[in-house]
Amino acid sequence: MIRTYLIVCLLCTASFLSYGQTTAGTKKTTLSAPKNKAMLRVVTTFLSSLTEEQRKKATFPFGDEERFNWHFVPRDRKGVPLKEMTPAQQKMAMAILQTALSNQGYQKAKSIMEMEVILKAIEKHPPENTYRDPGKYYFSVFGQPSEQEPWGCRIEGHHLSLNFSSATGSLVAETPAFMGSNPAIVPDGPEKGKQILKEEATLGFNLVQSFNPEQMKKALINEVAPNEIVTSNSRKALLEKPEGILFSEMTLKQQQLLKDLLNVYLNKYNSELATDLRAKVEKAGLSKTYFAWAGSQTPEVGKAHYYRIHNPVLLIEYDNSQNNANHVHTVVRDLTNDFGEDALQAHYQKHPHE
Repeated sequence: MIRTYLIVCLLCTASFLSYGQTTAGTKKTTLSAPKNKAMLRVVTTFLSSLTEEQRKKATFPFGDEERFNWHFVPRDRKGVPLKEMTPAQQKMAMAILQTALSNQGYQKAKSIMEMEVILKAIEKHPPENTYRDPGKYYFSVFGQPSEQEPWGCRIEGHHLSLNFSSATGSLVAETPAFMGSNPAIVPDGPEKGKQILKEEATLGFNLVQSFNPEQMKKALINEVAPNEIVTSNSRKALLEKPEGILFSEMTLKQQQLLKDLLNVYLNKYNSELATDLRAKVEKAGLSKTYFAWAGSQTPEVGKAHYYRIHNPVLLIEYDNSQNNANHVHTVVRDLTNDFGEDALQAHYQKHPHE
């Protein structure tokens, strides 16, 4: 019965989330404007499609503390959810994701939304229960999108929190960025074996399993994995000190593995954002980048594991420890510019605001 229910739910979700998909002959959102000013266009278009009531739900002053109220658990949120939008509005909302993310990143974000249907079936919630609901992903806009004033937007629901900030029309920040998946690997049903965050897991294991005993002593910071990403949903990501093995202490092959793993996270963004983040990491120095591991080094369900990539400007965490180690959380934090605070400070110094 659960299997039948899951098939029906998946069919419904495929229809519900079909907006945003590109098919032959359909025009796809492109980044023709420099420095991501295409985001200004798609966010403005989305806002113009909302009713007055929806707009009240979706918009906040840029200085509102709600901008920093991000999380990745299943809870009610502020903003306007997909389930309260018309199909046309849903398409415009998803265009925001398509514009900010690469195709790879967009597909992962959409799959995370769809995973709610699978999780609902696994947890045996009745059809009328809305605790797990692919329509409960909320879109919020902070400030008035323009080329003159700061503004931002957030797309958030269970296991997805994407935060973007703009100074003068162009995006200046793309973090905090959270993606998760429960289950990490679908155990049964028509989607059996599906693994949304597979590259993040596989490359992490490839790297840690390549270390010799001396390298492993440095890389392994704990025999037991934490039960959550260490920085959680803090407004500012802080760790006392970087731990693990340095990039410069790896072989050339291992260094390439670490760069490949880093790129899995950076390449979820559109090419311009990914390039900007990559340049920032390289400027800070790959030689100052640490890779740390905790928990099992065997890729099996039931064996909890955790890793992080940490340097002066960027922190990436991956944790798979909950639900018998079949529940993944990942986060990307810009240690200097989460929510655009560094870039916005520079903007305010140059353009004083009352």
